Amino acid sequence: MTSSPQVSRFDWRNLRIRLISAFAIIPAVVAGVALGGWAYVLLISLVGGLLAREWARLVAPTAPIRVGLTVGLSVLAALIAAHLELWWAAWALLIAGSLAAAIVARGLTANVPDAAYGVIYIGPPGVAMIWLRDMPEGAAWTVFMFAVTWWTDIMAFAAGNALKGPKLWPQFSPNKTWNGFFGGLLGAVLAALATVLLFRMFGHAFIGLIGAILVGLLTGLATMAGDLWESMLKRRFGVKDTGGLIPGHGGMLDRVDGLMFAVIIVAAGRFFEHWGWGH
Repeated sequence: MTSSPQVSRFDWRNLRIRLISAFAIIPAVVAGVALGGWAYVLLISLVGGLLAREWARLVAPTAPIRVGLTVGLSVLAALIAAHLELWWAAWALLIAGSLAAAIVARGLTANVPDAAYGVIYIGPPGVAMIWLRDMPEGAAWTVFMFAVTWWTDIMAFAAGNALKGPKLWPQFSPNKTWNGFFGGLLGAVLAALATVLLFRMFGHAFIGLIGAILVGLLTGLATMAGDLWESMLKRRFGVKDTGGLIPGHGGMLDRVDGLMFAVIIVAAGRFFEHWGWGH
């Protein structure tokens, strides 16, 4: 007598761990966004330092400290320059930091292109986050970014686990499905509209509803693209997670991979909204 195949059940434990981890981070994010200024720069700098540490462990496992310090200090210098509105200096520091990381990696016989890429991978999203928060209505736009990114991730995970279905890109990320993809887009749009309507209740109409839907949709796409990109990188380096810092998520890179892509889209939306297209 043959037994029937086991039905794959919804992974409630994983979802619970993800939610607990996410909500444990929320107080620090809320405090940083609300205070703005140097408090927010400090928050982004701490995250950037953790990202640099994890990246160095991936690309230079035998000598991560010097590569991590080079990447981290380069990103930190660019973030400070961005907050001081020294934009040309910020981008110049990222380019110089990338070259410095390559030189350090070459001296350690580590992977030179990957070490240099670490600065380019981590730095621009950090600079975009500083710019976004420092702009008028920056707190609203930053909350919008976090809300859309988080709910894209949560809804994609929930829909993918509940509905299963065809795989999205099994070569690089065997657990992601098309149902999860569309669930993530739905979560992005709903989060975008909810955030805009909530801020309007308090007199902050920072973007129109049509603009919010468009930016939310594109941000959701960017979030999932960032997640897939990180999956490709982990496949390349032969690791399951970039670290074990956050239960249910792995390392910091595992947690903010989508956010690093999403902030570029939200910053672009903020830039074009300045010219009135989003209202």
